[in-house]
Amino acid sequence: MNKNKFEHTPYNEPLIPQRADPYVYKHTDGMYYFTASVPEYDRIVLRRADTIEGLATAEEVTVWKKHENGIMSKHIWAPELHFIEGAWYIYFAAGEAEDIWAIRPYVLTCDSKDPLQGTFRELGKMQNAKNDLFSFRDFSLDMTVFEYMQEWYCVWAEKVSVGQKISNLYIAKMETPWKLSTEQVLLTTPDYDWERVGFWVNEGPAFLQHEDKVYLTYSASATGACYCVGLLSAQYGSDLLDPASWSKSKEPVLKSDAEKGIYGPGHNSFVKSEDGRSDMMIFHARQYDEVEGDPLYDPNRHAYCMRIEWKEEKPVFDLANIERCKA
Repeated sequence: MNKNKFEHTPYNEPLIPQRADPYVYKHTDGMYYFTASVPEYDRIVLRRADTIEGLATAEEVTVWKKHENGIMSKHIWAPELHFIEGAWYIYFAAGEAEDIWAIRPYVLTCDSKDPLQGTFRELGKMQNAKNDLFSFRDFSLDMTVFEYMQEWYCVWAEKVSVGQKISNLYIAKMETPWKLSTEQVLLTTPDYDWERVGFWVNEGPAFLQHEDKVYLTYSASATGACYCVGLLSAQYGSDLLDPASWSKSKEPVLKSDAEKGIYGPGHNSFVKSEDGRSDMMIFHARQYDEVEGDPLYDPNRHAYCMRIEWKEEKPVFDLANIERCKA
């Protein structure tokens, strides 16, 4: 299939075109904030609206631009916006112009009430705990943070430093929004064939809590049509730093669907609907399966919105529930 010729379906009209790795945050004032990777990988953008659907037409503001050289000068990827203890924080990954694959996680902060108008300061690379000799030593990206039982946790993807470059997910507690307090714990590694297509990859974690369970979705395999979503789950109240607390799906919970024209779904975030009743999954996907050249540099990964259903306390990821996200 030629990448410029694809079939429109009732499902593959995006919420926001050409915005990969989408992250949506609902603030305490009820406003929705959106950020994502832009195809040029050269800046961080924010937009805001009072509904998820409104994000589609909201004005987009560039709040930070890449450096010309050195750290944070190449491959500005997967930003996330969080509000922690009265300040805004953006977590993102970046490489160096002199070494474009020296990808590491970095942190920005803004004290202004309005993050679209305030100035974001650079806090540098995410800091590891004092005795942690392993975190952020190699290709590291897709950092997410979340609060659980009144403590903050951090999950990210990192490639092992020796042997085959496998991308695993790690978890740690946080001392501050820019520093870990515990050593990394291996959360998941690509065990199954569907996690090993093109590359052995677990990345793009996203946290979701529902009743007495907590979940982490993650993305697996290379970034083409084989890209898909896996699921980890744990009982609420369990020790999230204990790998035994987690169970892992043996099959992907979301994958390409040619009939619906959705290819390579993944790298998502979760947010509540306007009425607070539904969990919405914001994810990226393409409208075609064959990509000319490196899929990483194909600009047409679009942001979509899908309502999550629940069956016996388990999330159901059904592409038939893609919508414009009205409450």
